[in-house]
Amino acid sequence: MSAAARQPVSAVTVLVSRRVKPGHEAAFVQASDSMTAAARVFAGHLGGQMVHPDTQADEEEINLCHTVFAFDTPEHLQAWQTSPERTRCLQAIAPHTLSSSQLREVSGLGHWFTPPGVAALKPPPRWKVALVTWLGICPTVYVLFLVVAPFLADWPLLPRVMVITLLVVLLMTWVVAPRLTTWLKPFLYPSACGNT
Repeated sequence: MSAAARQPVSAVTVLVSRRVKPGHEAAFVQASDSMTAAARVFAGHLGGQMVHPDTQADEEEINLCHTVFAFDTPEHLQAWQTSPERTRCLQAIAPHTLSSSQLREVSGLGHWFTPPGVAALKPPPRWKVALVTWLGICPTVYVLFLVVAPFLADWPLLPRVMVITLLVVLLMTWVVAPRLTTWLKPFLYPSACGNT
């Protein structure tokens, strides 16, 4: 058996961005929720979440919605992406969007630390990704426990964990990781920095 065949396949995460037509927000959310429900029954589906635009976002971002979902293997993702169910869902979503969706497929956590414009670079070693991920997650979780957790004190444990982890993912993806990538680029991509 080859080394490639023995290597475990990591889960695949997909980020889909769609610009919603003004006045179509409710219909878009309903169609997107239907698509998430349809994907849920497919083998290997690990979960999905819509990220609504920030109400304080600038004009360019105000109608941009993101959906993050994951499958356990590329093969299970491919089965969903080529399914008639997904095609029907996309047809239901299309009337409520201004342009075709932008789909970005990423594996593992390394995508958090891929700076814009350097996707062709060799990804950092896993130990570097793990270290920088911890450097981002540890203070993020600490701050969330100080600021958010007191408001959730009366909630059952599982909903509290779900809210905290969702906030961690959102903050890591759009706030913490981009800044760490900039600050620690010489550590993550020493060869690229040496060539600039």
